[in-house]
Amino acid sequence: MQQRMFKSDNTKYYCASLALEGVSPYFKARLFEFFNCDIELFWNSKKADIEEFSINNPDVKIPKTFLSKKEKINPDLELENALKKGYKILKYDDEKYPELLKQIADYPLALYYKGELSGINFNSTIAVVGSRKASNNAKESLASIISGMKNTDVTIVSGLAYGIDAKAHECAIKNNLKTIAIIGSGLDFEYPSSNKDLYREIYEGAGVIFSEYPPSTPPVSYNFPARNRIVTGLSFGTIVAEAAKKSGAMISANYTLEQNRELMCIPGLISNPNCEGIYHLIKNGASVITSAQDVFECLGWDFNQDETQIKLTGIEKNIFDTIQIEPMSFDALSLKLDVDDSELMVCLTGMELKGLIKQTNTKYYISN
Repeated sequence: MQQRMFKSDNTKYYCASLALEGVSPYFKARLFEFFNCDIELFWNSKKADIEEFSINNPDVKIPKTFLSKKEKINPDLELENALKKGYKILKYDDEKYPELLKQIADYPLALYYKGELSGINFNSTIAVVGSRKASNNAKESLASIISGMKNTDVTIVSGLAYGIDAKAHECAIKNNLKTIAIIGSGLDFEYPSSNKDLYREIYEGAGVIFSEYPPSTPPVSYNFPARNRIVTGLSFGTIVAEAAKKSGAMISANYTLEQNRELMCIPGLISNPNCEGIYHLIKNGASVITSAQDVFECLGWDFNQDETQIKLTGIEKNIFDTIQIEPMSFDALSLKLDVDDSELMVCLTGMELKGLIKQTNTKYYISN
């Protein structure tokens, strides 16, 4: 095995390493380390190098087609294609490559990205995963928890899928938090189509879109479980907001445990099949969270909440405390709180204008 100093023009080799379709990230990471994290030596490895690697790493499965696949890839073209499209590359040897991600066994050697890394604190990252067919209860619970992180430097990490993923990114943006989306396709694809606006909002200022796939890689199903290891690998802990027993969210939960990170679950309705995975995880030791403070305590973080946060007193506090327990209509609130209708309407209108509560399409009031 050769040893050499890093070259400053090694970006093309990192791009080429991401184009090795069907070669496991675990193998790539081990071979990369075998060459003392020198990507050029990794890329220029020969049969004799792989044989030596095999002797030193008998437990690592070596792809039979690794060398032949490598020969078909042109590093210069891979880099040229990415730069032509305006994509950026975060390399393992870059100062900004997250140290937390380097700790997982199958870290990506590099990531393509859109957006800006400035402003993102990789030392306060939290993953959020959950059902694509999430209930309103799960979405509202998640929104409540993330709203408690408002104006901190917490970064919310998720996968930009339907349901909980999208809600997590949206809530992060709404509460002045940065957010990171890890996608299961190349950056050429804004997928799913329903999240196109959210996709663009993230890379245009709210955070970063990351991908370990070449730009033209379509969003095929087998990419998403692998993507999940990066979502959890970038994060100090994972919040699970609804998960069926067999689901992508449960895969992420398992990655979280394998990576020795904190696993946190939002309790849901026991009658909801999408909560079966949640209660399975709780029974096996996952933390139960119902507030941002619960999350901070699980992670051992001490965040000072925004001192300018609105303090509620009197009727407003009674309204807020009541609808946090369950959504209520105007008439139900009037009856429960024994408040004059005109006074209640003034309070509700004021709280809506402050962004503290909102009305659902069924005219029920909920906390925002």
